[in-house]
Amino acid sequence: METEQSRLDLIRGDITEAAVDAIVNAANSTLLGGGGVDGAIHRAGGPQILAECRKIGGCEIGDAVLTGGGNLPARYVIHTVGPIYRGGQNHEADLLASAYRRSLEVASDNRVATVAFPSISTGAYGYPIDQAAPIAIGTVRQYLSQHPEIVFVRFVLFSEADLAIYRNAANPV
Repeated sequence: METEQSRLDLIRGDITEAAVDAIVNAANSTLLGGGGVDGAIHRAGGPQILAECRKIGGCEIGDAVLTGGGNLPARYVIHTVGPIYRGGQNHEADLLASAYRRSLEVASDNRVATVAFPSISTGAYGYPIDQAAPIAIGTVRQYLSQHPEIVFVRFVLFSEADLAIYRNAANPV
């Protein structure tokens, strides 16, 4: 029997190389590219992604939108905007959970069955990864438990240290 656990995977790698239906971009609210994951996705995906993002015109924190994947192996990019961490007292946890949940809702709405996520908000936005990982894993697991149309979610982490933190969050002692 397939479980939520068997539908969730964690690896270290480059999200722009993920062979899934959609990769999630940790975007800024303008959707016009930036640093980190966002810049890498825009560079690897080519100008088609930026052109579609310009037409969309932006995205609110905690929300998500879909574009084509351009030159990426993934057919789509789901752009989501996570919160900037400001000490944890400004609804950052709720906004981060919303970014993951809305990304999966957009996937479901567009018949996207396989999704790869980066660690949203833990780079330039400063969210402590040890606090973000349990939110990410918990939100995705909860969604998977109620949505069989999403058959597989992979977290693609940038470093071995990030991967270890996510593994600990996924399998607490």
